[in-house]
Amino acid sequence: MKVYNYDKNLELFKRALKVIPTGIYGHLGPVEGCYIPTSAYPFFSECAKGPYFWDVDGNRFIDYMCAYGPNVLGYNDDDVDNAVKEQLKFGNCTTAPSSKMIEFAELMVDTVTMADWAFFAKNGGDVTSFALMVAKAATGRKKTILVKGGYHGVAPWTQKLGCPGIVEEDVANNLYVNWNNYEEVEQLVNDNPGEIACFMATPYHHPVFQDNELPEKDYWQKIRKLCTDNGIVLAIDDVRCGFRLDMAGSDHYFGFKADLMCFCKALGNGWNFSTLCGTEALRDAASSVMYTGSYWLSAAPFAAGIACIKKLKDINGPKIMQEKGEKLTDGLVQIGKNYGFDLKITGIPSMWYMRIANDDSLLLHQEWIAECVRRGAFFTAHHNLFINCALSDEDIKLTHEIANEAFKVVKANHPELK
Repeated sequence: MKVYNYDKNLELFKRALKVIPTGIYGHLGPVEGCYIPTSAYPFFSECAKGPYFWDVDGNRFIDYMCAYGPNVLGYNDDDVDNAVKEQLKFGNCTTAPSSKMIEFAELMVDTVTMADWAFFAKNGGDVTSFALMVAKAATGRKKTILVKGGYHGVAPWTQKLGCPGIVEEDVANNLYVNWNNYEEVEQLVNDNPGEIACFMATPYHHPVFQDNELPEKDYWQKIRKLCTDNGIVLAIDDVRCGFRLDMAGSDHYFGFKADLMCFCKALGNGWNFSTLCGTEALRDAASSVMYTGSYWLSAAPFAAGIACIKKLKDINGPKIMQEKGEKLTDGLVQIGKNYGFDLKITGIPSMWYMRIANDDSLLLHQEWIAECVRRGAFFTAHHNLFINCALSDEDIKLTHEIANEAFKVVKANHPELK
């Protein structure tokens, strides 16, 4: 099996370092921590189609990061891209917004069970920040309960004290609890009567460098009642999970109703926009908050979103992705066992996390992932992974073959392993 090289990638990265801080910044950059070792990974893509992307060296990858989630139907999906091309005949970013905005808002309200209205921005972090502002406007309170290890973007309030650029005032009103610990949430509510505006969390816990955890039985139902009884807005960050679990929203999947729901990744199959959905009770608060951006109401992404959501509903995208994810991960686990590796899978199969459990150092896991990537299965070592609807049984079969060879290489490199 061919092992990739990245000569052109490295040449371009050296160029990038001269004109861009860190060359590639943020979550796509090699310093982010998921690309370990960096030598195993391409830095720049050339093109993409369906479940694949090709790097600048011509290497093809079956992509299980899916652009960190936005690729939900398959790259360059014809239905979505044709809708965008049609809209561009009439305009995109204009002084008065296109009526496509209304059409997409109606579709979101019709699709997401809890939604009575929809508000649009560009990034997931835009709408998580707006959700907090709405909660504070509605309640007149300033404190927020967050889950330790949860990720809600990169605004100052989402980061930790001690991170570069973050000062005490940025996080002074954050209260932190452990995931699945209802008693901690209840205690904070009792200790801060009338002060908590919002409880925000992802529908299930999917931090980096850590097994994903589903909610315990009745966890969300108890949180829902606690928030209702104490006038606290319950905001769910469905930026990653949204439409990979349930077209009606991940709160619906877990059997409760959120007050606010944040969507982004899978909205438009890569066309850039985000959405905050809310209940009628919070409409006036949302209307009162001044929050906008230069490109937030551009029409082309709304056209993409309409085509994307309709197609996901028509084909039952969440069901397809969960079934494909289960087939993929079941096979990976069995292949690992054949070589004495305990590959642990956590989370939901359409957006799973994996690690070699009989390796506390994580080094064997990183080595195995690296060997997979060098042969064309693009995983990251310490981040949840994504399925898209374009992934075929042949792609899964090839991924299993790649994983088999990668496990064989790691085993051969460590004769001390039994």
